[in-house]
Amino acid sequence: MLSVRDLKVSYGGIEVVHGVSLDVAAGECVALIGANGAGKSSTLKAICGLVPASGGSISFEGNDITRASGHAIVRAGITMCPEGRQVFPQMSVIQNLRMGAYTRTDPEQEADLSRMMDMFPILRERQSQAAGKLSGGEQEMLAIARALMARPRICLFDEPSLGLAPKIVASVFETLARIKAMGVTILLVEQNSMMALNLADRAYLFEAGRIVMEGAAGTLRNHPDVMRAYLGH
Repeated sequence: MLSVRDLKVSYGGIEVVHGVSLDVAAGECVALIGANGAGKSSTLKAICGLVPASGGSISFEGNDITRASGHAIVRAGITMCPEGRQVFPQMSVIQNLRMGAYTRTDPEQEADLSRMMDMFPILRERQSQAAGKLSGGEQEMLAIARALMARPRICLFDEPSLGLAPKIVASVFETLARIKAMGVTILLVEQNSMMALNLADRAYLFEAGRIVMEGAAGTLRNHPDVMRAYLGH
């Protein structure tokens, strides 16, 4: 479904992603793990068109999207649940959800809105409340639901557990498992490497802007170097 080849990303002339190649098949959950600053989020942003690729190529379902605009990429079927939630704070919960469907013109948006409320009951309770007044966990649920309102074929999650209490983190990962079960393909960047590897089918380990290890999630989870550096063993 998604193929990234020799991707390079630079900020102000400083290259932070150095020739990354990865694949995501339809229906998979693929995790990108590694330390802060390793290039994981920059890779996601390049896939979404939020930052330009300075080299390499990105294709989605056989179409080259390397130079496509962000809105064209959303219309193609890729959405992102961004780091730090980034809800529209002055807008209500329901307005935030409708913004997720901004590119859609089909008549099923209201049905999807109802499904999101069923999936996240707290959003139904808070639907008229300003999104900025929600707790961190509630904002994360809103950000996830907003991304799903675009009906993506692949959803990119950037640090969904960031800044959340352990109990809420567990709830977020249960939600990601449900999304995967719905058939939505997932590309996940996550600092909680253990939970990411427990959810994922495959994973890539980033170090200093490069992929240094890849394979089945279980293989990485049990690799001595990964256990020592990222899993607390």
